[in-house]
Amino acid sequence: MRRFLPSLSALQAFDSAARHVSFTRAAEDLMLTQSGISRQIGNLETYLGVRLFERVGSRLVLTDAGRSYAADIEQTLDRLEEVSIDAVRGRRANAALMIGTQASFGARWLLPRIGDFMAAHPEIPVEIVEIDTETDLAAAGVDVALLRGLGSWPNARTIELFEERLAVFGAPDLLSGIDTSGDIDFATMPTLQNAHRASLWLSWLRASGRTFNGAIQGLRLPHSEMAIRAAVEGLGLAVLPTHLVAREVAAGQLVQCFGEPVRCGESYWLVIPEERVNRINVGHFRSWLRRAGVTVSRPAA
Repeated sequence: MRRFLPSLSALQAFDSAARHVSFTRAAEDLMLTQSGISRQIGNLETYLGVRLFERVGSRLVLTDAGRSYAADIEQTLDRLEEVSIDAVRGRRANAALMIGTQASFGARWLLPRIGDFMAAHPEIPVEIVEIDTETDLAAAGVDVALLRGLGSWPNARTIELFEERLAVFGAPDLLSGIDTSGDIDFATMPTLQNAHRASLWLSWLRASGRTFNGAIQGLRLPHSEMAIRAAVEGLGLAVLPTHLVAREVAAGQLVQCFGEPVRCGESYWLVIPEERVNRINVGHFRSWLRRAGVTVSRPAA
């Protein structure tokens, strides 16, 4: 029996017009003409026998029926897109291990290691997504997260990976002209600021017990990755987590100065949403971290 289904092109036109509440913007979205969008929606309304839009003065508004239909159609199209992508890549999206992490940590710590996990478990597709400490893990659909913090996330179990340690780093040529044996003079010493973690200098100063003069200032950068690159380029001294710059230190591009690394009070954690705790792939990832010597035996509920 033939299904009672409108055309897909009409549904796409309606979905876009409903989201934008504009035929003009829907036309731009779908790379069609405004008259084409209007015709598709007119055909859809005729097919359904229901008014979906109406004009109120110069404004286009959804009718009650249109608003309800739009919510259902959006979910239906999302699902259709998902299964179509699954068909292309030959597996279901939820078959993958979805790992959420912060950008710099993912690029500099996770990526150099994740190949070992993939080699040990070639049957598990892996996807990495960018999140932050405020992300709703359940809503984001992640199976596990690697996050910096104090170890407490709602509706999740946590296992400490390692403590974060901070130190001051600079390029060798820059340090050759700076006295690092005494107090820190922010008025004369070129420094770099990390806008994403604005308290790094203060955290390091407090933990190291160093005395200083002047106000903390210098080139301000949006995140750790750019702060690291700026430090390598000799643009200033930067307080950086030691685990993020091991490669640059080994290559002689950055040199640690002003004493040994200090603890900042935060750690990196494996965070597992409660509803994902018993998933097989999550268990494999957790076991791999333990075998790799990353995790410490300190679970927290």
